Amino acid sequence: MNHSEAALYLIPVMLGETEYEKVLPEYNRKIVSSIRYFIVESRRSAVRFLKAANIESDIDSLVFFELNEHTDLSGIESYLEPLLNGHSMGIISDAGCPAVADPGAAVVELAQKKGLKVVPLAGPSSIIMAVMASGLNGQSFAFHGYLPAKPGARESKIRSLENRAWNESQTQLFIEAPYRNLKLLSSIIASCRSETRVCVAAGLTTEQEFIRTLSVAEWKKSPEPPIHKIPAIFLLYRG
Repeated sequence: MNHSEAALYLIPVMLGETEYEKVLPEYNRKIVSSIRYFIVESRRSAVRFLKAANIESDIDSLVFFELNEHTDLSGIESYLEPLLNGHSMGIISDAGCPAVADPGAAVVELAQKKGLKVVPLAGPSSIIMAVMASGLNGQSFAFHGYLPAKPGARESKIRSLENRAWNESQTQLFIEAPYRNLKLLSSIIASCRSETRVCVAAGLTTEQEFIRTLSVAEWKKSPEPPIHKIPAIFLLYRG
């Protein structure tokens, strides 16, 4: 790859409290150290990541554009001006890979429409790691983000996803706000047939990592898993 060519680099970060070296390659550090302009989900978390990465540049000299759920997307075209002027830029999410279940997708879409060079860097994806460790179907799977918050709608959605898992032999993945993890697991256990397999993958790559796949019947007999307030992914698949 020609490093002199300006590009929009998609920069993965750690999934939680873990060492940079444990999950990210040295190559990424070299790229990040060469970038002065960043599009970030939050400046504070981006700065924390850059410090953990021990980048060679002075953090106070860097320029940050915030892109999150509060950002007016009609104004984000201006974020790409440094790239249009020949300066490489980086996108940093709050956790994991930019543009996957992440607001950064909007600016990547814009860069692609403008024919700009987009370069994804290697790093941890909780979605892929959960599929890898689940023992469920890794050939066909779908990620659905957050389920509805209202109990009736949520349980209806769970049953709909369970039907897809059985009818299409497709693993179904979704997430919840960490403080509602146990409520969601309870909803799954109450809504699904006893043979359906459920994987809970929480705290991936951290000291709190918990990954377990059981049938609904087995989950009913198991002690409460240690997933309260820990980022988690839930996976459903046929028995």
